Amino acid sequence: MAGLDRFVDILRLFDKHKPDWTIQEMADAVEVPASTVYRTVRELVGQGFLDPSIEAHYRLGAAFIEFDRRLRISDPLIREGEPVLRDVVHASPIPCVAVLARLYGDQVICVADRRTADADIATSYERGRPMPLMRGATSKTILAQLPRARLSKLLKNVAEIGAPLDEVTTELGGIRRRGYAITRGEVDKGLVGISVPLSCPEAAINASMSLIMRHEDCSDVVERRLVMTLMPAADMLAAKLKPSNAENPI
Repeated sequence: MAGLDRFVDILRLFDKHKPDWTIQEMADAVEVPASTVYRTVRELVGQGFLDPSIEAHYRLGAAFIEFDRRLRISDPLIREGEPVLRDVVHASPIPCVAVLARLYGDQVICVADRRTADADIATSYERGRPMPLMRGATSKTILAQLPRARLSKLLKNVAEIGAPLDEVTTELGGIRRRGYAITRGEVDKGLVGISVPLSCPEAAINASMSLIMRHEDCSDVVERRLVMTLMPAADMLAAKLKPSNAENPI
């Protein structure tokens, strides 16, 4: 596992702020001898996860594109969920972004998104980006579904709670009873998130389906309409995710 952790630590160095790294820069960042990093990078290059760049630098390789396609056609949540998101945004009376998200370690990650054609909305939720566990309707709706033992274990490992544990569990209990969550400005200023649970224990999926929109476009009537759009859509998707109904990947 130490070797696998090192591979992952190196790959996570690459982002839009610094897309190219030298061996020595990687070694300094992960606090591992350059000779060890060199061997790791050589293996990553050999498998296509890193590519040589200019002046002894390296960048992420094309293997990620291959595996992204494999994930899209094999993950039932993505495969079945993307068409449902398309229908949800089509039914929305206002500009919005629809998001499918699932638990990812001690964070939540968006696995698919869709927006209306007129949705000029700068949301932090985008496919593949890990998001905070304790902020926003998308994350809280996922947490509200979890069994008590799993939720307690998860919250113990999260430093961002920022509130007494009993207050957090009370809020999540309210979301679970209502069947939806609405938050305002918790993740992105000026944006409203509406989320409903997407649970399919038969496929080991605890996720959420959300709509994100500008605060000025919302009203109580619009919010109620969007909740009533999301709930049956999530139920329909959950039914499709059951193994007996799932289609074989292409």
